[in-house]
Amino acid sequence: MMPGVVIVMGVSGCGKSSVAARIAVELDYTMIEGDALHPSENIARMSAGLPLRDEDRMPWLDLIGSAIRAARAKGQGVVVTCSSLRRLYRDRLRAGAGEPLAFVWLDGSRELIGGRMAARQGHFMPTTLLDSQFATLEPPLGEPDCIRVDIDQTTDAVVAYAVRALRAV
Repeated sequence: MMPGVVIVMGVSGCGKSSVAARIAVELDYTMIEGDALHPSENIARMSAGLPLRDEDRMPWLDLIGSAIRAARAKGQGVVVTCSSLRRLYRDRLRAGAGEPLAFVWLDGSRELIGGRMAARQGHFMPTTLLDSQFATLEPPLGEPDCIRVDIDQTTDAVVAYAVRALRAV
C-alpha cells in the first residue's frame, strides 16, 4: 500500500525540491516545500552562514507536521521536502503528522553535493554550511519505511527508483 506521506530528505543541495516535485507528479500527490515554512529567523540565521540549532528547528518541524495534517485532512497524499537530518527530527515529524511516514533519503558525496550547491542560484543556504549539514546527518539506516537513493545518477533515475521503492513499502 502506497504511503500517504513521503518526506524527501537529505543535506542541503542534494536535490530534495527537484526530486520531490517529480515524485509528487508521479504519485498525483500535493507537494509541500519545507523551506517555505522556515520562520524568517531561521532564514536569516542560515543566510548569515550560521547553522540551525535544535531549538531553531523544532518550531519549523512542528509547522511541517501541521501542514501534513492539514493536507491529509483533505484526503491528499503529500510529498514534503525536509532535511530531516537527525532521528530526533524524523521522530518529531512522525509525531506531528500523526501517521506513518515514508522517507526518501537522497544520499550523495560531499563533493557531488558541494558542486551542485555552488552552481545553484538564489538559495539562502550558503555552501559554507554544507559541512555542518553532513556533521549533523544521522543516516536513517534501520528506521521504518526509509529508502536510500544514490543521487549520483540522473534525476529521472533517482525519481524512478524512489517511486518503485515507495510502491513496495
